[in-house]
Amino acid sequence: QVQLVESGGGLVQPGGSLRLSCAASGFTFSNYAVNWFRQAPGKERELVARISSAGGITNYAESVKGRFTISRDNAKTTVYLQMTGLRLEDTAVYYCKADVYWGQGTQVTVSS
Repeated sequence: QVQLVESGGGLVQPGGSLRLSCAASGFTFSNYAVNWFRQAPGKERELVARISSAGGITNYAESVKGRFTISRDNAKTTVYLQMTGLRLEDTAVYYCKADVYWGQGTQVTVSS
């Protein structure tokens, strides 16, 4: 069956870095664009970054441009989100999505 499994979240101080991974299985991963979303407590889920199926096109929310980088390795059926310069407001559960499928999310907490 289709699975998207996020990992790499955790607690980090402001200014720190984390790399999230989204490991996919059960479908032809290389055919699909992949999105990273996040949802903070009491807020709506928002799109953070998107990468095209071959990885040549990326898009970012304004709030993360210049700090986050999305990439993918189709041979490993994995998408990454490298996050640097983390801020308190980046605290959220981060989800990956491909086609109609969602992962279970990974918690990122930025706190001093």
